[in-house]
Amino acid sequence: MESARIKEHPILGVQEKGERIYFTFDGKEIEGYEGEPIAAALKAAGVMVHRYTKKDHKPRGIFCAIGRCTDCVMVVNGEPNVRTCITPLKAGMDVRTQYGVSDKPFDEQ
Repeated sequence: MESARIKEHPILGVQEKGERIYFTFDGKEIEGYEGEPIAAALKAAGVMVHRYTKKDHKPRGIFCAIGRCTDCVMVVNGEPNVRTCITPLKAGMDVRTQYGVSDKPFDEQ
């Protein structure tokens, strides 16, 4: 899905392609480019939902893409509330869908 890749970020500017690397999303291996925003790598892989709201369990994904809102927050390497639209991707990252403030689906909390 290379055509879905974000090539120019409104804050970070034109994205230089780093080395092709691998990371995991909800336990599945995905590839991206080192240094690109995590959200950009996920979008290129077809992932549109990053979290579910605590109160109504509604899906959220990229909205502002500049780190001002919280729609793209995810659990990254065990840390919740990471703004994936401005967090650079690194090899081996463990990225998980966020449910409220956890990486466990609501029925498992």
